Amino acid sequence: MRRKLAVGNWKMHGLSPQLGEAEALSERHPDPACEIVLCPPATLISRMWELLIGSAIHLGGQDCHHADQGAHTGDISAAMLVDAGAEYVILGHSERRHDHGETDAHVAAKAAAAHSAGLVAILCLGETEAERDAGRTIAVVGDQLAGSLPEGASAANTVIAYEPIWAIGTGRTPTREQIAEVHGALRARLSDRLGSEGDGMRLLYGGSVKAENAREIFAIPDVDGALVGGASLKAGDFSAIVEALEAAPA
Repeated sequence: MRRKLAVGNWKMHGLSPQLGEAEALSERHPDPACEIVLCPPATLISRMWELLIGSAIHLGGQDCHHADQGAHTGDISAAMLVDAGAEYVILGHSERRHDHGETDAHVAAKAAAAHSAGLVAILCLGETEAERDAGRTIAVVGDQLAGSLPEGASAANTVIAYEPIWAIGTGRTPTREQIAEVHGALRARLSDRLGSEGDGMRLLYGGSVKAENAREIFAIPDVDGALVGGASLKAGDFSAIVEALEAAPA
């Protein structure tokens, strides 16, 4: 059975005062029925880890380099994330692909590095509004999956997050039928490529997930949780989404 997963991506938000939101979240969910991961800026990971020792909250990074170490000014390696207290890392987010020109090959190399360091890679896929309107969604996310998933990927070391680019931070979400179609297609491709490991790999939905729509989203087949952006910055907002996930059918 796939364990439900709620991931909070703080993006480029968060200074020392916001550490209290992580502590408040841990107090609200001392023994959650789902897995909870916070991915703060790299500057906060080690301090958040110290604050959350003994809690049920896991930590992740928002990116990593494909190399173990080297002359890569400003980058952070997977081993550095582990050293800071991270267990997960988000890779291939559309903002990284767009802002930094990351290709599927880049994402696959980073995922392989994450696996080698012992991190769980959260691989992000998603189509633009133009690709959606052209009827290319399934082909686009299918190609991204094929190119971004490294050899050795398994249900234990990889999570897939579908985030339609046009829904991120816009307040818009796809219909229930559109989400179900994409998640069903991704599950089929994972099963074809990885067999039982593909059946067991968790699929998250992301893109304007909030308390008001979480229960409906989590009732969709093959939606095993969410990758949440802005709504994860406040403990109360994210807690409501976690509660919806805990109440979702297995």
